[in-house]
Amino acid sequence: MCGWHCGSIGPIIAAALSNARLGRSALMTIQLRQICLVARELDSTIDDLEQVFGVQRCFVDPGVGRFGLVNTLLPIGRNFLEVVAPVEEHTAAGRYLDRRNGDGGYMVICQADSRTNQQAVRQRALDNGVRIAWEVDRENWNICQIHPGDMRAAFFEIDWDEVNDFDGNWHPAGGLQWQDKVDQSVTVDYAAVELQGPDPVGLAELWGKVAGLPVRREGATLHMALNNVDIRFVEAVDGRGYGLGGLDLKVVDRERVLAAAKQRDAYVTDDEVRVCGVRFRLIDAG
Repeated sequence: MCGWHCGSIGPIIAAALSNARLGRSALMTIQLRQICLVARELDSTIDDLEQVFGVQRCFVDPGVGRFGLVNTLLPIGRNFLEVVAPVEEHTAAGRYLDRRNGDGGYMVICQADSRTNQQAVRQRALDNGVRIAWEVDRENWNICQIHPGDMRAAFFEIDWDEVNDFDGNWHPAGGLQWQDKVDQSVTVDYAAVELQGPDPVGLAELWGKVAGLPVRREGATLHMALNNVDIRFVEAVDGRGYGLGGLDLKVVDRERVLAAAKQRDAYVTDDEVRVCGVRFRLIDAG
């Protein structure tokens, strides 16, 4: 229980709830394309993810070496799960591992439906005193990483490319070369992202302001809808403070996931497994 009630929510959230009741929708489309986790050990973490969720690695980006990292990507449906691991001292990822006392979620990486809307997110971040951590502006592909310290729970990355295909081209996964690695026989896609912290209301209000998307209340929990998933804001109860604490995955073979999780000491309940310090909630795909 996060212990908040309607009288305590901020004006941005109150306005968003009013908009939701009136049937208003967001004026832009933001698609979750990739989640990035951070781990001390890359290979063993990728092995766990492959075996538990029935997915396979699709791309390694040597470009992350500039940040003192190595990485591997796996397709989750036509979106992606990345794991990075520091291989040098004094990296941002290494500091994040220390701050959160171990492996965990690191980045929420999204694709905007237009360059204009991507730049609007960037400007809203600046307008709210949120720093841009890193950005690259190219003619056909722009990257904008919004600072995790200011966003509190994770990096918020918003990218744009001229192909503008939410199911296809994705430069961080090598363009289109990942498509023959898609396997949805066990795990189908993402369903939700869970961001946590001691102040979930303030966290939701901040992410809603920067994304330019409405926040809605369901019971005791605040949600912000992207094009394909919900971002859920909850109180941190695991002693790890702010962070990307959980992911909901749509699965078609729950028993296969649970059996593999038990073999790898990742089983929590019949609805949850834990890999790389992240709670993976299993949702039966309809």
